[in-house]
Amino acid sequence: MKLGKVLVACAWPYVNYLPHLGTLVQVLSADVVARYYRLKGEDVVMVSGSDEHGTPIEIEAVRLGISPKQLTDKIHAKVVELFKKWGFSFDNYTRTENPIHIEFVQDHHRKIYSNGYIFTQETEMLYCTRCERFLPDRFVEGKCPYCGHESARGDQCDVCGRLLEPTLLIEPYCAICKNKPIVKKTKQWYFDLPKFSEKLSNYISDNKQLPINARNFSLNLIKEGLKPRAMTRDVEWGIAAPFPEAEGKTFYVWFENVLGYISAAIEYFKTREELEKWREFWFNKDAKSLFFIGKDNIPFHTIIFPALLLASGENYNLPWNVSATEFLQFGGEKASKSQRVGIFIDEALELLPADYWRYFLMATRPETKDSNFSWEILIEKVNADLNDTFGNFIHRTLAFINTQFNSEVPQPTTLDKNDEQILEALKERVESIARDIEDCKLQSAANNVISISRMGNQYLNEKEPWNLIKKDKSKAENIIYVATRIVKALAIVSAPFIPFSAEELWKTLNLQGSVHEQRWDEALTPLQVKHVIAKAKPLFRKIEVEANELDEMLEKVREKLTKSH
Repeated sequence: MKLGKVLVACAWPYVNYLPHLGTLVQVLSADVVARYYRLKGEDVVMVSGSDEHGTPIEIEAVRLGISPKQLTDKIHAKVVELFKKWGFSFDNYTRTENPIHIEFVQDHHRKIYSNGYIFTQETEMLYCTRCERFLPDRFVEGKCPYCGHESARGDQCDVCGRLLEPTLLIEPYCAICKNKPIVKKTKQWYFDLPKFSEKLSNYISDNKQLPINARNFSLNLIKEGLKPRAMTRDVEWGIAAPFPEAEGKTFYVWFENVLGYISAAIEYFKTREELEKWREFWFNKDAKSLFFIGKDNIPFHTIIFPALLLASGENYNLPWNVSATEFLQFGGEKASKSQRVGIFIDEALELLPADYWRYFLMATRPETKDSNFSWEILIEKVNADLNDTFGNFIHRTLAFINTQFNSEVPQPTTLDKNDEQILEALKERVESIARDIEDCKLQSAANNVISISRMGNQYLNEKEPWNLIKKDKSKAENIIYVATRIVKALAIVSAPFIPFSAEELWKTLNLQGSVHEQRWDEALTPLQVKHVIAKAKPLFRKIEVEANELDEMLEKVREKLTKSH
């Protein structure tokens, strides 16, 4: 399927602390898909950035005794550094404090205001007399009025996913001092979301790319009746609302960070001195935009973001696909930065190489239900899949060429029926992986990559070229030629998932350029006659420790990193 312009994005990681592996699932999903479409020859822009505003940042800064800006400067820089180590291929990873983003958000909301979709309303808000401040969204916690979850936030319940207002919470308390707040009046600016109910319902119903969980959840919210949403807050840290008489008001983060998908594209092309090219990704009707998020962010991407685009009066492309994963849990709990539940991205890299984590997270991606992190499954995926299957097949094939053919890939005489069937099966699996990635079935795609190497191992075991080389060299050459075709295909199709290992394999195959500069179709192209490969080295190593030992290692790493922070 030819897409042309493809914008790939993931929800902006919130930088009150470093991201955990639950957040990383979305970032990694976007990276896999962006890398794939680049291999397909599409014009891809992958964007995201650090979400720096809002109450959790303020709460964490208060806790640490520093300013919100000091906190986000430090964490954003660390995230940028770590994301490079994880191999993420962002064209622009920016931040919501970027002046281009701030200017775009204010301009966009001025248009919405002039179009009549924003109104003011005096409203009752919770106010902490001890902290002497209003308590918007995450400054207040309490019991969810819908599902009874004890620690719902003032903007949303993490358990049932419902959008909330602080005053809806049962038994609310201040998130900073735990004091019981009073109710006090304040004026806020509201976005008239109900006016877009019909258009949003049509957009969601007609968008066949949207996964079932995103479509059903969103349509149910619309059916229940959308309500106007307060888009301003009585907090200092954020983007100033540019409306008349709105001094001292800043935007609620979900009314500015989703607009960052556009401002990040504007910023990217501005640095390339292609000032208008961002429009090709946001207004060209042949362009596609793909968003990778957690299920708790569905309403902000399928309802609020599209409504903001519609309200501008400009003919923006609405999200083409919103791929929402379920939660990656740790010990049955949802990963949480504020509660320090989960494995964090700096800790993970201290334990294992990035590609091990990348493959594991995609091969177990929680696409249809919440999944629970397991050291045992991680060990199995690395040892059985990456080392014993993928790595083993590649190494035994290339090492055989090193020792038996003086590192020169043998050329076939006449392939037999079985050889042809293997190459046909290879073609089908390469095409299947492509379909899976385009359908955002990344768990299936990752496991299909391993299935190709499993097929290769089976083929070698049945054909036994190490025996044939002594009595029928021509047949042995045919077998190793076919096996090398599989190895080359694996280098290409694994590149989106395990980019560092794929690049190492490409170099071992002694092929020109980077594997990431190739085309997907190259996976099925034979190597040239008399092609000489480099000396084979194992791509992976087994995890030789038990699950409980990894748990102990994590605790030591956490202790070390906490001291260094």
